[in-house]
Amino acid sequence: MKCKIMHETKGRLRVHFCLSRMTLHEADIAEYSLCALSGVKGVKVFERTCDAVITFVCPREDVINALARLSFTAERCTSLVPDHTGRELSREYEEKLTDAVIRRIVHKVVVPAPIRYVISALKAAKYIFRGLKCLFRGKLEVAVLDAVAISVSMLRGDFDTAGSVMFLLKIGDILDEWTHKKSVDDLARTMSLGVEQVWLKSTDGSEVLVPVSTVSKGDCVVVRTGSMIPLDGKVIEGDAMVNQASMTGESVAVHKSEGAYVYAGTVVEDGECTICVTNAAGGGRYDRIVKMIEESEKMKSAAEDKASHLADGLVPWSLGATLLTYLITKNVTRAVSILMVDFSCALKLAMPISVLSAMRECSRFGITVKGGRFLEAVSEADTIVFDKTGTLTYSKPQVAEIITFGGRDENEMLRLAACLEEHYPHSIANAVVAEAADRGLLHEERHSKVEYVVAHGISSSVDGEKVVIGSHHFVIEDEGCKVPDERIFRHLPKQYSHLYLAIGGEVAAVICIEDPLRKEAAEVVNRLHEVGFDNVIMMTGDNERTAKAVAEKVGVDEYRAEVLPEDKAEFIREAHRDGKKVIMIGDGVNDSPALSEADAGIAISTGAAIAREIADITISAEDLYALVELKKLSDGLMKRIHWNYRTIIGFNAGLIILGVMGILPPATSALLHNASTLAIGLRSMTDLQGREVADGNKG
Repeated sequence: MKCKIMHETKGRLRVHFCLSRMTLHEADIAEYSLCALSGVKGVKVFERTCDAVITFVCPREDVINALARLSFTAERCTSLVPDHTGRELSREYEEKLTDAVIRRIVHKVVVPAPIRYVISALKAAKYIFRGLKCLFRGKLEVAVLDAVAISVSMLRGDFDTAGSVMFLLKIGDILDEWTHKKSVDDLARTMSLGVEQVWLKSTDGSEVLVPVSTVSKGDCVVVRTGSMIPLDGKVIEGDAMVNQASMTGESVAVHKSEGAYVYAGTVVEDGECTICVTNAAGGGRYDRIVKMIEESEKMKSAAEDKASHLADGLVPWSLGATLLTYLITKNVTRAVSILMVDFSCALKLAMPISVLSAMRECSRFGITVKGGRFLEAVSEADTIVFDKTGTLTYSKPQVAEIITFGGRDENEMLRLAACLEEHYPHSIANAVVAEAADRGLLHEERHSKVEYVVAHGISSSVDGEKVVIGSHHFVIEDEGCKVPDERIFRHLPKQYSHLYLAIGGEVAAVICIEDPLRKEAAEVVNRLHEVGFDNVIMMTGDNERTAKAVAEKVGVDEYRAEVLPEDKAEFIREAHRDGKKVIMIGDGVNDSPALSEADAGIAISTGAAIAREIADITISAEDLYALVELKKLSDGLMKRIHWNYRTIIGFNAGLIILGVMGILPPATSALLHNASTLAIGLRSMTDLQGREVADGNKG
């Protein structure tokens, strides 16, 4: 691609693409292609001027070479662009705003007064109809107040005031709709499936792990407990309980058996099933997510509900005050000044925009929030509970050592463990599979059907012998497997977590898992205390020794060891009974009950599918600093909402008082009221922490 450097500073380039014009799609290709370059912190492409601003920390030559290699037709570039980028949506509403402003200027400057009055009357019909519709439903809402204000202005012959009111209402509607759709669009794009590989069932009954992109209509895939269904299809074999909350809103898992239809993005909570694919990758998932977000009651925070109810509740008072003022003063102008000013417009516009803008800003920090009320819950929370594995520790533990018994071969034991564990992805299971891959160990499917016991382990059969793998509690206590060498068993390395493999009722190997702490864990815990959490608690299924060591290193206030999934949920219920607000962070299938129980459940993006599905908030796995930013953004949102309340009520009350006193005429009151509503709405759209902070966090 031929480009010209227009301006350059250290770590920043402004370039001009040598094109006569640039389409929206070409701008997306340029942006996503350049963003894919390692070391590029941010890219902003301006399709109208064919310019791009690139900020980077990599060598300048790498950026220049990337620009030279950029192609709008090459698959390596076009494949990087998602189906929905938001650029087209932004252009649509930019044009709507521009069109509204230009029409208003032409209306005021060019159109003769008589024609202007006729146009205003025609436009007013829409608002009057809305008001009458509310009255017919027996409700006094904002639409009634708008209709009365516009009608009275026109009856008094004040067409300019009526026109100004309608213009600013239209601008407010456009901004509200734009912000809402933009936030929903951003949120929907971040809620991708995250499924890269699936188990494809061949005609001979064997299973092969393949990329999801290679699956076609008519293929059969196998999905087991804790995994996300990757594609739409019909169940042809097996039984499963499927969580369909993301698609249908059902809170209880639905039983699916042969002949039932299942949807991409839903999660198998229990059981397994074989699915005949009816829709290949894509299949309308984005559109269904958008519909789910728009229809979900979770989008409404308590602050939004309060603002909406307060706005509607103030309408009768405004109408009553208008009538009372007229009865006392006998002055129509002073009475009408109250109609020109109401609290409702600003309250209904500013609060939802504030919440949706905060959700959008969260996405730039790698945080996906499923509803405004969860930001409110985070702001109010005083207790934060961590699951250890995959949250305080890295999501990819490593195999440190393999101890075998009875002269068994170390690689063979690892091969068998990987063969079983790969069916149920979890951080420890992934570590076993990765170690086998690193050693070049191929593991054929020699076992029979595998059974997953949540938070315990896996049971199967190999060559006629029962094989189990899992925790000490599951293998030694529940399954009663024998230990062939007590001396070795008693001296297992204490610094590691242990995964026990038993064959035929006898322990065959112990896989030592090293699960290193995240390098930022201790600092994040300290900063969580600083930003307002009174209690930071860690819960884990690990033994007391391991839990205590980790707790001391990261500095949590309290820890619980050897807990089961139901124990975590019960702890949160107890905290609620004590009047505490609790948020929970986890990444595994066993964290799902606690994530549901918490005021806000937070999942790690690389965690189990069911955890991400049930969670109210998902954060990037890159680091835990996103939790600190989440708390700051939540607190910032609540401060903004409270500021909006004070400003709207204070400013508009002042306008009403000045109008009743006869100091401000109705037209001026209407102008100041609508201008302040627009200003507060625009302010509510701005970032809580600033784009520079977000970009810096990304880098």
